Amino acid sequence: MHQPHAGVSIGTLYHYVPNKDALLYALAERHLRQAAVTLLETAARLRAEQPPLVETIRQLVAAVTRLHTAQPDLHRLLFDRAPRTAEGVERLRELERVLAGEVEFQLRRLEVGGGDPALTALLLVQAVQAQIHGTVLDPPDGRTADECGRAIIDLWTRALTPPATPCRPAAESAGEGHR
Repeated sequence: MHQPHAGVSIGTLYHYVPNKDALLYALAERHLRQAAVTLLETAARLRAEQPPLVETIRQLVAAVTRLHTAQPDLHRLLFDRAPRTAEGVERLRELERVLAGEVEFQLRRLEVGGGDPALTALLLVQAVQAQIHGTVLDPPDGRTADECGRAIIDLWTRALTPPATPCRPAAESAGEGHR
């Protein structure tokens, strides 16, 4: 009988799960639950510590990166092959909404995020996940995963940093009162 890497025969495995799709679905569900725990722990830590913007972004990106790189082959398999069911997609979207709420809290605390911090937070959550999956798991030629992670942090830090208010020369503003 064939023994997979886990040391369990295929027959024994299929005694508990009816087919490959069911196994992938179960793995995806477990991965999503673990991701939720990790990301909500990060959110709680950020609420407690209230770091500046760059550190907030760094911690968020680092948490998502760890989820992708802890078991990169499993993550790729689940992303590429796990069956997508309506309820599974809804659970993923619910996790995104919860995380976006936490990110929105941070954006409002830091007074960044533009006119619609809720939308900015959702865009950040969805984009960071895609950016990490696309570059940290499979870095472009000549780049390392660490370089890609730093680039994601830099991108979002720059995107969320309010533009500097241009200062007018003192002589110009001093003369205004005499007109």
